[in-house]
Amino acid sequence: MAKNFGATVDAKEVGLDSTRLKKIDEHFNRYVDEGRLAGYAVAVARHGKVAHFGMYGHKDSETSTPITDDTMYRIYSMTKPITSIALMMLVERGLLQLTDPVSKFIKSFGETRVWNTGTVLKPLTNALTEPIRIWHLLTHTAGLTYGYMYSDVVDDMYRRAGFEAGVAYADSLEVVCDKYAALPLLFQPGSSWNYSVATDIVGRVIEVVAKMPLDEFFDKNILQPLEMHDTAFWVPNEKHDRVASLYRYDETNHKKAKLSGFGNSALDKPVFFSGGGGLISTASDYFKFIRMLEGRGKSGNVRLLSSRTFEMMVMNYLPNNADISTFGRPLGEEIFYDGLGFGLGFSVVVDQAKTRVACPNGTFGWGGMASTAFWVDPVNEISAMFFTQLIPSSTYPIRPYLRSLVYAAVTD
Repeated sequence: MAKNFGATVDAKEVGLDSTRLKKIDEHFNRYVDEGRLAGYAVAVARHGKVAHFGMYGHKDSETSTPITDDTMYRIYSMTKPITSIALMMLVERGLLQLTDPVSKFIKSFGETRVWNTGTVLKPLTNALTEPIRIWHLLTHTAGLTYGYMYSDVVDDMYRRAGFEAGVAYADSLEVVCDKYAALPLLFQPGSSWNYSVATDIVGRVIEVVAKMPLDEFFDKNILQPLEMHDTAFWVPNEKHDRVASLYRYDETNHKKAKLSGFGNSALDKPVFFSGGGGLISTASDYFKFIRMLEGRGKSGNVRLLSSRTFEMMVMNYLPNNADISTFGRPLGEEIFYDGLGFGLGFSVVVDQAKTRVACPNGTFGWGGMASTAFWVDPVNEISAMFFTQLIPSSTYPIRPYLRSLVYAAVTD
């Protein structure tokens, strides 16, 4: 067992089969042996106790440096749940409401328009029929997008504005949000679902309301209380040797290729604190965050949110309990969308049969661009997470296979 996770329990004690849990390692070890992944770490817990932890391979294939239990990973969109929790902490303090217009905190969003027709150079737009509200940002129903999706004229406009990867390292969060506000929306707020830069904007709202930079708010209110000492927006010099190398899938050669330049951006303090995808963390640190989620806002003696506020976050906010495949535009992430709704910062299973994946209604979680993922199942009290560094996350169906392997080990 990795020392940073503490002692593991006998899988039998929590209703899991240890032999079947080992199948998880056998399955993903092949990804490493075949050169598809450099290495990985995986953890499965039940009733809040770790029943299985595995790690295999290298944090850097070229130097054969092994994965360790303190290896650091770019978690990208697994930053989003942390940012969403931070926002709801401010709601609980009475500093804003979910129904507040975003323009109350970022004035430029009061002038945002909605794309109707036309070309990327001559778009024809309409006025907002209602303002973008805070809850629209958290649920990805604001009408925003990501430039890397390559599926719409507005996506192209994002790319031309410098947002292909969704991150502009040269500008501050304040400047970036004003640039987003100047671009048209894909649709009227609340009328559809589209994965987007919305959580970056949530980060700026937090800065305005809390009157402090986003990194400071995270550190003071979430990371330090949960003792997540290896989680931040950049890696300090003394920890550089612990960072896993970042890889991309090379479609031409059908193998992974190192992304040294893009990956090395994690080593320097950014100008832009991306609440949507900027954090670097370790498997053990993120598990501390998951423990808090399992505790409905509480971990040990530390409570970040009331249980009632947390339960509100993992409800489905899509109209008529719809799933993303029905109400939204399911693009950009390697995850099933049939049967999956969306809450305030998390995906949530609303129709297990429609997912065709073993996980009950109410299961919530999310993943990151470099193929990291986690979920929490409050029905069976199971949580799992997977850490590696391969872009894009759609390269291999890691997430559904992990779910199948985990639930195959349940014995009660």
